[in-house]
Amino acid sequence: MRSMLRFGTAAAMAAALLLPLRAADSGITKEQADAILNELKQIRQILEKQAKLAQQAAQPQEPQPQKARLKLEGTEMIGSPDAPLTMVEFTDYQCPFCQRFHAATFGDLKKTYIDTGKVRFYSKDLPLDFHPNAFRAAEAARCAGDQGQFWKMRDVLGSNPGKLSAENIAQFAQEMQLNMPTFRSCMEVGKYKSAVDADLKLAQSIGVNGTPSFVIGKSTPEGVDGELVVGALPFAMFEEKLKGVAK
Repeated sequence: MRSMLRFGTAAAMAAALLLPLRAADSGITKEQADAILNELKQIRQILEKQAKLAQQAAQPQEPQPQKARLKLEGTEMIGSPDAPLTMVEFTDYQCPFCQRFHAATFGDLKKTYIDTGKVRFYSKDLPLDFHPNAFRAAEAARCAGDQGQFWKMRDVLGSNPGKLSAENIAQFAQEMQLNMPTFRSCMEVGKYKSAVDADLKLAQSIGVNGTPSFVIGKSTPEGVDGELVVGALPFAMFEEKLKGVAK
């Protein structure tokens, strides 16, 4: 806007100067008048260019997708290992938006893409600081994974974000008929604390700071080469994103 105002002011000044320059009794030579006119033309061109740039800057720009390339060795996964597309979820078991994603969207994604061999789905942990039970829940899912029950425990924990006390988690494990001494030992010694911390650092390194967040892209031998998608989006939006990266 300021550039356009400057342009209008300069144009008015140029018009005021042009009139006496064209008068016969200007008091200056033709060469001097031509030089002044040429300089005014150059000023006008500069101001027009500035006004155009200011107008372009004022227009909303399409946000560029944030790229992410992850190595996923040792990460829990469901789906075909040979699936051409990969989704990675950074989740917090105490997060209501993560619960919403799994209640409203994950079932359709699993039926349409994961179970059909089109997508492999990985789980990463991102327990947020203001969720006091989230870190414990992340460890519990991994401890259940030692007994082949990661995804079942993950589903139970994610469906009960308000019931993640140590007592509740132990009850979930018992109802799943886990070996309780083994499960309790895993939790008490903090067997997976460093692994959850590693996921936290990985999330920070790619700019993930909220849950649920996803990396969606083409599968690579090491993991995924894709882009960051944030939020508990509806199935249609995830489907659009998957179709886009599949091209």
